[in-house]
Amino acid sequence: MNAENLERQLVFIREAERLKNVLRSGHTSTGRRESTAEHSWRLCLMVLVFARELEGLDLARLLQICIVHDLGEAISGDIPAVDQHAVPDKSERERRDLQQLLTPLPELLQQMFVELWDEYEQARSPEARAAKALDKLETMIQHNQGANPPDFDYLFNLQYGRKYTSAEPLFAQLRELVDGDTRRRAAGE
Repeated sequence: MNAENLERQLVFIREAERLKNVLRSGHTSTGRRESTAEHSWRLCLMVLVFARELEGLDLARLLQICIVHDLGEAISGDIPAVDQHAVPDKSERERRDLQQLLTPLPELLQQMFVELWDEYEQARSPEARAAKALDKLETMIQHNQGANPPDFDYLFNLQYGRKYTSAEPLFAQLRELVDGDTRRRAAGE
């Protein structure tokens, strides 16, 4: 074991802690804004919960993608789902931020993380597309579950991420259930 590499990895781990402080626009069930780290945790939990239905996918790779997909937000923060269409350079910014965060890591680890992020961003594998679908579903579930401000736009959920959540039967079925929750929440039930 190379002591210098271990120290650099610890530097990265300490820097990645910043993700715990990046707040998203959604709220938890107690009304506190959720962090990006909490979102990523529950996204990974969803992979474990639906593992049997994700047969044929490399679950280790899927979990790696889920863990890495929002790491760049530790630098510049989260862009709320409702505002992402207004930020044309969102992808470039997040990739650049990820590369900055990864700087302490040995080159091979940096390359691995960036490749996982690129795979997710470009949805170029079944695992990346599953991560995208589950990412959108987790966000929608949190929107529905959160104790949000009175002006929260629940109906946004009904169109959000449809490209990814409609692609496979499992995600479409989950989407249908979550859409039902969205409609009830929007109706004030």
